[in-house]
Amino acid sequence: MAMSRHLNPIASDTARGRGAGSCDTGRFERHSRAADHDGWDIPEEVRVLRTQVSEERPRSVLNYVRSPDIPFDRTINPYRGCEHGCIYCFARPSHAYLNLSPGLDFETKLIARPEAPAVLDRELRAKGYRPAPVAIGTNTDPYQPVERERGIMRAILGVLRDFRHPVGIVTKGAMVERDADILSSMAAEGLARVGISITTLDPVLARRMEPRAPAPARRLAAIRRLTDAGIPVRLMVSPVVPALTDPEMEAILEAGAEAGADAASWIMLRLPREVSPLWQDWLEAHYPDRAERVMNRLREMHGGKEYDSAWHRRMRGEGPYAEIIGRRFAVAARRLGLDRKTPQLRTDLFAPPLRSGDQMSLF
Repeated sequence: MAMSRHLNPIASDTARGRGAGSCDTGRFERHSRAADHDGWDIPEEVRVLRTQVSEERPRSVLNYVRSPDIPFDRTINPYRGCEHGCIYCFARPSHAYLNLSPGLDFETKLIARPEAPAVLDRELRAKGYRPAPVAIGTNTDPYQPVERERGIMRAILGVLRDFRHPVGIVTKGAMVERDADILSSMAAEGLARVGISITTLDPVLARRMEPRAPAPARRLAAIRRLTDAGIPVRLMVSPVVPALTDPEMEAILEAGAEAGADAASWIMLRLPREVSPLWQDWLEAHYPDRAERVMNRLREMHGGKEYDSAWHRRMRGEGPYAEIIGRRFAVAARRLGLDRKTPQLRTDLFAPPLRSGDQMSLF
């Protein structure tokens, strides 16, 4: 099957340092947009795409999910879109709901939610609220570059710490080290864990796939610094890319164990909706010699399709190849002591802090 060529490409100089190479409109748009020459023989200045950040006032920040194949039921997203620009990111299609492109718009037109901490404080004080671990970073990365200036994630963690509410974080961002002071105090009470995702140890491949995420070696250093601060870290070999990164699985696990990770997990490459054509365009541009092999492996695991969204199949696929990856992971994780069951985050310590003017209980 030939690679998808229906995307409208953006000039390579314009999209320098980005993952996607096109800015196709989302699936809900009635009209499409495409870059085209105006016909004038006049040199034009090449303008590199800059990141734009707008703001949103959320009415609620706790997003409840009911998927039976994930270990949490609520999430928080400090940002929409992600400047890391990982070409394979399964969250890209969510930008279509904002009438924006899952391609370049996803990584250049971000939406920050500065009032999220205050809204979270209000939601956690609701009389009917029952605590359970909240996951942050399962859609877009809370430690993407914009967080350095905005500090929304740190403020959210401050709220969760004050409420003694459990949290699990997933990130590629080394900026998580900045919040080690909050996370270490929470971890000491069994309230926090961090998962750090490493796709490859090859810095060249990483820069192509994840152009604005920290290099693999930097992420390994973050694992070491967090664990040295008493914060438990799970190494996430995610996503595993057939015929591209899968040969590195054991080496990634060894590096993570050496850095101090106490557990590990893996997820196969997922290509929902607009991600598939974006990924195939990228693959053909950077690794044309392996493009067909990669896509054939994915189709083998999804009944001939590029992706199957069915629960319990979407994360790892089915068939001989998926089974081989699973066995390889299990053997290596067991050898390295990364197959242990981690303790559940505590919920029994949850207690809304007093606000100014609140009266303390006598008992």
